Amino acid sequence: MDKTSLYSVMTLSRYGVVSSIAANGSSQSALVGIAVTPELEIVFDTLKTTRKYANLVARPSCSFVLWWSGEQTVQFEGIAIEPQGAALERYREVYFAVWPDGPTRLDWPGLVHLVVRPRWIRYSDYDQSPPLIEEMNFPA
Repeated sequence: MDKTSLYSVMTLSRYGVVSSIAANGSSQSALVGIAVTPELEIVFDTLKTTRKYANLVARPSCSFVLWWSGEQTVQFEGIAIEPQGAALERYREVYFAVWPDGPTRLDWPGLVHLVVRPRWIRYSDYDQSPPLIEEMNFPA
């Protein structure tokens, strides 16, 4: 599966589960609304008061699971960043294209947009026989 095909399937999902690591080493997961860039980055918004925000700022390595129908999933490992300036505006455009109500949340105290850049992605389709499973690695 090439990058363009993977982008096409990842954009089928509007939600994903992000998993991060707390200060005590425990894992924590949360369902978030997402958007995907053509570079296979995942964009989501959250509040600075959430556990995931504190975790990702301190320990940016995280993972996602995306799904859309049947037994087709994307497992995703990456590094979270909090974009600033012009980069933030570009990522917000991607996010708002999927979530048109997003701009109405911009005045929420502590709202931020985070971006997770891929390091490893596995696409699995168990709806076919034999299953299709493909992995992609990305440079640091």
